[in-house]
Amino acid sequence: MTESTTPTEGEQRAVAALEASGLRHRIVRHGPVSSLAEAAAARRVGPDQVVKTLVVRRGEGDYLFVLVPGGRAISWPKLRELLGVSRLSMPDAAVAREVTGYERGTITPFGSTHAWPVVADARVAGRPMSIGAGAHGVAATVDGSQMVLALGATVADVTDPEPEQP
Repeated sequence: MTESTTPTEGEQRAVAALEASGLRHRIVRHGPVSSLAEAAAARRVGPDQVVKTLVVRRGEGDYLFVLVPGGRAISWPKLRELLGVSRLSMPDAAVAREVTGYERGTITPFGSTHAWPVVADARVAGRPMSIGAGAHGVAATVDGSQMVLALGATVADVTDPEPEQP
């Protein structure tokens, strides 16, 4: 980050929450990326160590965060079974921003304007992971096991490999 670049309000919230959690972390700032591979290279981690934070709607006014490792996608049947519900959906971008304080591409449980429950895929724990830090091109590298503890996350197998791209 150059001297003249001021962190966004979202980044400030996320970093403050990371610091308050006591979780050891390393902030990585990089330019725009257009793929998982580019994000992983910029963050100096493997693609499967990049965590996507997805907002899922469980019911009226009821949301949760799902932490999904790179190269994987939510398995809706597994997640519905874990949560004991028959329907889940992804809110649109405006609702996601309203319920987290973050725009898509910057969403993280750290510093969210509401402390929604967190479900972390089982592959998040046990190794270093890179999670968004509240602004485009900003991430925090953390110990995955410590992160799920700090977030009070439910850890379960809730993803499947992403389909192969043609």
